[in-house]
Amino acid sequence: MINHLGRERANPLLNSIMISIISLNAVFLGLETDYAIKLLFFSFQLADLIMISIYTTEILLKFYVDPLNYWRSGYNLFDVLVLFIAYLPYTIDKNDIKHYRTWNIINGFQALKILKLISYNRGMRSLITALGQTVKTVIYVLVLLFLLMFIFAILGYGLYGDPETGDSKNWGNLASALFTLFCLVTVDGWTDFQDELDQRGFSASRAFTIVFILLGFFLFFNMSIGVVIMNIQVSWVSLILCLKAEKQAALQANKQAILQRQQEEVNMLMHQQKTSEYKTFSELVEDFKKTLHHSDPMVLEDFCASIPFIDLYLTSLDLQDNTVYRLQELYYELVGTLNTILEDVREKSVLTPEKDMKS
Repeated sequence: MINHLGRERANPLLNSIMISIISLNAVFLGLETDYAIKLLFFSFQLADLIMISIYTTEILLKFYVDPLNYWRSGYNLFDVLVLFIAYLPYTIDKNDIKHYRTWNIINGFQALKILKLISYNRGMRSLITALGQTVKTVIYVLVLLFLLMFIFAILGYGLYGDPETGDSKNWGNLASALFTLFCLVTVDGWTDFQDELDQRGFSASRAFTIVFILLGFFLFFNMSIGVVIMNIQVSWVSLILCLKAEKQAALQANKQAILQRQQEEVNMLMHQQKTSEYKTFSELVEDFKKTLHHSDPMVLEDFCASIPFIDLYLTSLDLQDNTVYRLQELYYELVGTLNTILEDVREKSVLTPEKDMKS
């Protein structure tokens, strides 16, 4: 059981147990947010201590199995970080007014324990890997988007940032202009910003807003989303292929185990045949039958036992029957023709003596 913990969470039973424990911990964390329930039930702290002890035992067992390679896994490092945060609330006195605010902040970070589910779900791990690979590509798109926002922020400040006649609230400085452009990129309340400019007589600002939304939202923003989707799709396809390969390898291993067991049984029978004496061959066959069971799996690797060969063989039999039927019809026709020829020959042989007698 301990060895299974060090095999990158390869045991489905242990995965199911840990997922259930983490899910139960998430339920307790959600119930603790209700102050009335927290006062009625004082077992939340005990449950939290039990969860922390389970997480600690898990980390210690995995570290014991493979102490050198344990720190090479990012998920193991994340588990250690989560466990460290889980112990912090017990090092601070929450009854002390000076430390109460700090205790609340650290206690809020206990929700990170739910993220341990990622390390026990292969699909989630594949998604996280895809997102990590996506960052390298998306960062260039984000840099271009920031440059576009910076250029339009300077332009918007110059056009609409006048404190007397312009919209100084949204375009009065670089920070407010960048925030306004960020809202335009997300297309969140952009009509309100445009109404502010229209009320101040900037009717040409509509072209400014439309051009920025076309470039920022429809081009760069959707481009980043497309890159994320493509990387996730590639990662998902790779995961499916990997699962198929593992399934095929497991099936092949089972076949090899069955073949090896059958080979051992045959070798044992051959050894018994050499060491023991049988009176008759029937006695040897009867003894061999006792070693067979109706539930024994048999691996048929011969070509004649494959389904395509059987299908081809049955088709060949149908064609053979059809050929035999046609040959029989041909034989009947030949027999009829030969019978007709024979009768003609007989008639001619009978007529020839009569003519000779008359002459």
